Amino acid sequence: MKTKKANKLKILNDPIYGFIQIPNSLIFDIIEHPYFQRLRRITQMGFSNLVYPGANHTRFHHAIGCMHLMQKAVRVLRFKQVAISEDEENALYIAILLHDIGHGAFSHALENSIVDNISHERISLKFMQILNEEFEGKLGLAIEIFEGNYPRNFLCQLISSQLDIDRLDYLKRDSFYTGVTEGNISSDRLIAMMNVNNDQLVIEQKGIYSVEKFLIARRLMYWQVYLHKTGLVAEHILVNILKRAKELSEKGVDLYASSSLSYFLLNQINADNFSNKTLETFSKLDDFDVLCAIKEWTNHSDSVLALLSKMLVNRKLLKIEIQEDAFKTQKIEKLKHKFSRKLNIPEQDIHYFVFSESIKNQAYQTNKPIYILNKKGKLKDIAKASDQLNLQTLTQPVVKHIICYPK
Repeated sequence: MKTKKANKLKILNDPIYGFIQIPNSLIFDIIEHPYFQRLRRITQMGFSNLVYPGANHTRFHHAIGCMHLMQKAVRVLRFKQVAISEDEENALYIAILLHDIGHGAFSHALENSIVDNISHERISLKFMQILNEEFEGKLGLAIEIFEGNYPRNFLCQLISSQLDIDRLDYLKRDSFYTGVTEGNISSDRLIAMMNVNNDQLVIEQKGIYSVEKFLIARRLMYWQVYLHKTGLVAEHILVNILKRAKELSEKGVDLYASSSLSYFLLNQINADNFSNKTLETFSKLDDFDVLCAIKEWTNHSDSVLALLSKMLVNRKLLKIEIQEDAFKTQKIEKLKHKFSRKLNIPEQDIHYFVFSESIKNQAYQTNKPIYILNKKGKLKDIAKASDQLNLQTLTQPVVKHIICYPK
């Protein structure tokens, strides 16, 4: 009896772009792989939904959207006589599809708590290398482009630069799901204005205003959404919960956790010992493991862990102050002493509830310029080509300082 073959030329319906086509059966098989399906269970924006209730979209949505925009970019560049082979086209789709596959639960929180000194980009690369073995070397070119080692520089810039496909999707998508219209960029127009000059990805002069809008939208989205004070507090509390859970686990305290979460709580994992076994365990860890554990920990006998967990589950967060100057050590110590007594938390543990740090927003970095191609075929950095005065100020990093403490 013949087994029925799956129809691999699927069409997906996206709320932003409408119908998205899966270009071929290899891409379909990669999307179907458990490593990629895990992205359905990783939120794109962590705890931003505590501020913007609609922000429940996942890394899966984002990756599929990026693939769709990359298809548009390939069509536009080919129309402008830029040679892109079929192998290069496919490699671009795979590289952009998998660029975020290494994100852990709640996106960046794991990188700062239960895994030491290993970025999600490094983990993405490890996933791609394992998938390359499974798919008999068909991901080799995609890996080369993802790592930035491919000789045709503009292909690497489509994956990672200051105006890459990743940013074109996440700004538009995050703006849509949060309802923050300031971030609603015209990704279609930006892609339509793309060209290649001297192996550089450039924007034609007609697209200069779209680039200006893109950079300003990025700055506004950072202050209004990604660095929103409530979202910042929630992420810090999550990081502190996981740090406390790890600290207790290492002392032999019994903690409720799924097997994959337990593995990371009980072992010191860093870039040097991140083995294939670790990767396999990581591939089974998602937002559900973390949230389920935190709900259980609200009843734990350790008062620090229980209190932090209750704050997050019930959205009774820490108070946050933001200012331009660093907070004085005297003020921080005074608050620590005050809340150590008030909450009956030992002095050595009060740093989980009272802490200060800095945040940075730099919308445009001049060391990796976005080039505008003028009608005479000359390239100019957008910061110099633009008559928008505030584009020069966008090149300066804006640093602010936060302090968090109980209400």
